[in-house]
Amino acid sequence: MAEASSPGAVWPEIEKAEKENRRELVLQGPAVDEKIKTGGGIHPRLYLLNLLNYLEIRQCGSLRDIHDNIKNLSHLQSLILCRNKISSVPKSLGELKSLKVLDLSVNELQSLPEEICSLSELTTLNVSCNRIEALPDGLSRCTKLSSINVGKNALGCLPEDLFSSKLELLNTIIASENTIEQLCSEIHNLPSLKVLDLSNNKLSEIPFELADCPKLKDINFKGNKLKDKRLEKMVNGCQTKSVLDYLRVGGRGKGKGKQQDADGAEQSDRNRNVSKKKSAAKHSKKDKNEEDAVDELQKMVVKILHVSESSSAVMVKVSPQVKDVRPYIVCCIVKGMNLKPGNALKRFLAAQTKLHDDICGKRTTATIATHDLSLLKAPLLYDARPPDVLRIVPLGRKEMKAGDLLKMLQQEADEQRKQKKRQNVSGLHKYLQLLNGKDHYPCLIDSDDHVISFPPITNSDRTKIKKTTHELFLEVTSSTSLQTCKDVMDALIIKMAELNKFTFDNREETCSDDEPDSASNPSTDGLASAELSVVQVKVVDIEGNLKVLYPSKTDLTSDVSHLSIIR
Repeated sequence: MAEASSPGAVWPEIEKAEKENRRELVLQGPAVDEKIKTGGGIHPRLYLLNLLNYLEIRQCGSLRDIHDNIKNLSHLQSLILCRNKISSVPKSLGELKSLKVLDLSVNELQSLPEEICSLSELTTLNVSCNRIEALPDGLSRCTKLSSINVGKNALGCLPEDLFSSKLELLNTIIASENTIEQLCSEIHNLPSLKVLDLSNNKLSEIPFELADCPKLKDINFKGNKLKDKRLEKMVNGCQTKSVLDYLRVGGRGKGKGKQQDADGAEQSDRNRNVSKKKSAAKHSKKDKNEEDAVDELQKMVVKILHVSESSSAVMVKVSPQVKDVRPYIVCCIVKGMNLKPGNALKRFLAAQTKLHDDICGKRTTATIATHDLSLLKAPLLYDARPPDVLRIVPLGRKEMKAGDLLKMLQQEADEQRKQKKRQNVSGLHKYLQLLNGKDHYPCLIDSDDHVISFPPITNSDRTKIKKTTHELFLEVTSSTSLQTCKDVMDALIIKMAELNKFTFDNREETCSDDEPDSASNPSTDGLASAELSVVQVKVVDIEGNLKVLYPSKTDLTSDVSHLSIIR
């Protein structure tokens, strides 16, 4: 347990939150770290802010533990204590009965108190990048848990309790880069499991029962030395569907045995009625060819164009200033998206919002931005600028400084709370805390020095997509990892392909109110197919050295059965 720091002068951030009855508080960076160091810990007045529902303390190397009085913050729903040097957390953490999100990633924890299993409202647990050797028993009591990330620790196993049928909402388990030797066969008890990452562990086998998880779509077992070398090859090729199909028939040995029995029975039948079998085989082959042809027509098609093959190549340079703010960015161009007919544009914007809420973790792990390519002036620069220097024309607003925009949004948020008499806010106001305490804000800038994107808050109205937009510039930024950006971009492109196919197949009529020159045209709107083309975009450092090229050969390797990728 941390010793209570000497009261001294109340920190201005805490005093302001206390005075204004704030629901959110973010403390981070060198200035806060210095206060923790000189004061012997966090100022005790913090633990009197019992109206807080969001508390974030990050990037403070002097923060090594949390005081027992954290239990006083009884309304906390999100507790983010990442990128510090915390070596222990108090048992009293288990008394935060309203807590939904607990992030203790990138610290120096060696264990977790069993009391966290009492957090009945917990939906997200992230303790990645620590030194944890074992998880506490009893996690099945957290019946609302949907995501757990224990990657980059020292775990030798995952507790059987984690695979209890009580965890019917658990959809994501990330346990990469540990020393796990065995995956429990009870994993089939998790009906909602979609993502499982056990890459770079010490597994020698994968249980056949994994194939019984009905919603499993994304598995990663790379870097494990499996006994079954054929399975290992599938695993390293990220062939989720192939792996699950292989496990479903019992693996290499059992699968072959079943096939041999079937072949023997079929041979006996052929001996009894050779001509009948030949005739049936002929018709079967014909029917199969027809079915394959129909399936091929129904598939979504995404064609990858290399930079050298496109006349609309765009390059993005990355400034060194983004390193400590939001260092990762991935971009590409998508051609052939038809947003003009019916509600196509609304569906696309709604899908983007859903991705922000789901895979992007409400913009905490990544942020998506979409632009009309025809309104961009390349090359682009990904930079970080002070809030009183960065100027942007936010969507639906006039040009203003980023600092003024955040102040205005904060005032709107406070007004929302007063009017609706509730703690939660909507719209852009939900993301304000993500930039609290930062001296520089990330931004994407065109060759005219116009800011076209200000993640994670807003895009510029200058490059806003419209119904007439057919070529889009896509951008995903993150403070987490480059792979996170790629995963989100993969999901976005697949969703765009689905939406484009839906628009094309349903032949919606163009809204004449929005585009009077093309009223009542069918949804194809001059497009011969729903095929999308994805043009690679290079991201380089300030000297021109390649940082990332998307999509590369290892990107867009989805196992979506109705998607065809042409490279």
